Amino acid sequence: MGKRINLLVIDGQGGRLGQRLIEEAIDKIPDISITCVGTNSFATERMIKSGAKSAATGENAMIVACRNADIITGPLGIAIADSLMGEISPAMANAVGQSAAQRVLIPMNLCDTYVAGINPSSTAIIKDAIEKIQSLVEAMKDNAK
Repeated sequence: MGKRINLLVIDGQGGRLGQRLIEEAIDKIPDISITCVGTNSFATERMIKSGAKSAATGENAMIVACRNADIITGPLGIAIADSLMGEISPAMANAVGQSAAQRVLIPMNLCDTYVAGINPSSTAIIKDAIEKIQSLVEAMKDNAK
């Protein structure tokens, strides 16, 4: 077996979206390595409780984790400076945007950013994100052979 694909889940505020992403990823893609980074300790703690094996909190942890990720997922705001009520610094947004990782960002209409066409109560968004991550993992594994 080759290198395990490293999925980086980033979330802030309450960490609920990150928690759901980790739970779904563990259920649907059991052979990946999941790292989570919270913008605050509460978000990190919630993601750890959902099953992430590797975790950290804060700006520098996020910047370093983005360098080592194969796939990055989280709310769209992780790529927008000053979003998540100011929890995402410009350096954090740059780390996500400049990472060589594939990004699967979850659209949300929060923090002064409106994403047209998004139903805020749609659980289909999480399902779609996990399906995309699954296809990326399979493609990465095929390319590694």
